[in-house]
Amino acid sequence: MPVKLGDKIANRCYAISPDGHIAGHYDKIHMFDVDLPGGEQYRESRSYQAGNKAVVVQTPWLNMGLSICYDLRFPHLYRKMAQAGVGLLTVPAAFTQVTGEAHWHILLRARAIENGAFVLAAAQTGSHTNARGDTRNTYGHSLFVDPWGNIIDDGGVDVGVIVAEIDPGLIGKARSRIPSLEHDQNIIQSSGPDGP
Repeated sequence: MPVKLGDKIANRCYAISPDGHIAGHYDKIHMFDVDLPGGEQYRESRSYQAGNKAVVVQTPWLNMGLSICYDLRFPHLYRKMAQAGVGLLTVPAAFTQVTGEAHWHILLRARAIENGAFVLAAAQTGSHTNARGDTRNTYGHSLFVDPWGNIIDDGGVDVGVIVAEIDPGLIGKARSRIPSLEHDQNIIQSSGPDGP
């Protein structure tokens, strides 16, 4: 939801506990600023202030990492959360029809696989008109993905709710089969003859 911060707005995601209290909140870090073919343009940074913190919320079942939409394209954010003990990554989003068709399922499954974590992605669907009268279409397909990259449920393009029972034991199983979270290496960038 948009939250006013001075002269800009934060794109904020809240985690609400079962007793109705705010367990944590996350302000979207990565701003979607792009010029698309056909003249379509997005400039989130004009109105939105970027956050600067990865957020992990502890729940009785799993530690949950919060993110929003365009953050999905920045795998290092999810890596940091997984290495901090997160087992459930959340991605509320409004992917456009074009980018959703091309990348939504693939990116969500990739984040689940590379981190051995569940991914829950609530997605806006349908046609939306802003105050200026501009219309944009969003892709929909809210997804729940398991730590091995299998899609547990896909909400499709209709408005609705998806519910799934999960086994937290699958996190440890996936991470023990491919322990890549333990194998990260520091990489030094070189611009010499042997570098990129």
